[in-house]
Amino acid sequence: MSDDDHNGQDGFEHDLPESLLPYDDWVEDAYREVMLRAIEHVAAEGLPGAHHFYLTFRTNKPGVVIPARLKAQYPEEMTIVLQHQFWDLALDRDKGIISVGLSFGGVGSILQIPVASITAFADPHIRMALRFTNSALDDDEDIEIPEDAVEPDDVDPAHHPEVQPDEPASEDSRKDAEVVSLAAFRKRPQN
Repeated sequence: MSDDDHNGQDGFEHDLPESLLPYDDWVEDAYREVMLRAIEHVAAEGLPGAHHFYLTFRTNKPGVVIPARLKAQYPEEMTIVLQHQFWDLALDRDKGIISVGLSFGGVGSILQIPVASITAFADPHIRMALRFTNSALDDDEDIEIPEDAVEPDDVDPAHHPEVQPDEPASEDSRKDAEVVSLAAFRKRPQN
């Protein structure tokens, strides 16, 4: 092995020792706190300006409550868009649950999403995206909003629909969603 195999081009070794402090966990906790504060703010004040959220979560995690038809369509992971029409957004920090009302196929539903099931959060308006380690993605992969990201129906939030039992979803009830590469939202280091 040559010295170049162990050292950088500048001749200094670039391998970092393994940390005995859980920095990665602390950083992830801080990022989750940013997401939770954004959700709390929007729950209290509404979405300001053009801000909107993409929230990706594992549908197969304990505590996730979504309509059976959505669970069948998204057995592992789902991305919802909180933008124009949603209601009753709330965060229960003690239980670690986010709940939100959305309408799918004309049927109003309250989703309950454990914070621990969330794999990604983004606010495309400011090109900000966060990925969490319980994601199935490798660290070097770009996060992309899936083509089947679920855009809720447009409903008048002043007239919240009653939560109704699940009905089979028709093909017409599935809306096409815009594919957004979250790699473009990552903050780049300043030169």
